[in-house]
Amino acid sequence: MMTDFSAEVVLVRHGETEWSRDGKHTGRTDVPLTAKGREQADAVGRALQGRRFACVLTSPLSRARETCRLAGFGGDAVVLEDLVEWDYGAYEGRTTVDIRRERPGWTLWAEGVPGGETADQVAARADRVLAQIASADGDVLVFAHGHVLRVLTARWLGLEPTAGALFALDPATLSVLGHEHETRVLRSWNAT
Repeated sequence: MMTDFSAEVVLVRHGETEWSRDGKHTGRTDVPLTAKGREQADAVGRALQGRRFACVLTSPLSRARETCRLAGFGGDAVVLEDLVEWDYGAYEGRTTVDIRRERPGWTLWAEGVPGGETADQVAARADRVLAQIASADGDVLVFAHGHVLRVLTARWLGLEPTAGALFALDPATLSVLGHEHETRVLRSWNAT
């Protein structure tokens, strides 16, 4: 368990892709950053300029790795399979509006996806990432994806994985998990 209560975990959602721009569920499909997404990644680097991290972690998918690299942290990054995005199964590449034509009122958080991961399966991966973060000697920087970072945040706060529904997360934003005394807290969220 992280015992340096001044240490922070900085979360970065990857920059814009065509699919994120268009509202498509982008799990395991390796969609590249758009030109705007690359600019956003550069801006993340400027926002983090001069900041030191004991550990940098990234999803293996190119949109997260490229955001990490363009932000200036690619040389230090450790690739973690557990940081890949939620497996959306049959709903990969589809929008919520499209899915709701077949399943009115559908939400990922409440109903899941056919042929994909459950919230509990994503939480198991997030818990393994948090265990690795806990062993770091200082601040940690994480580059990944919207839904997996939302689940990771819920688990950091001791909440059920479906509580990730409460944490909207835009592309190329910075969020900070930390402590108030020994209690895990949300320091900032979805900052550009």
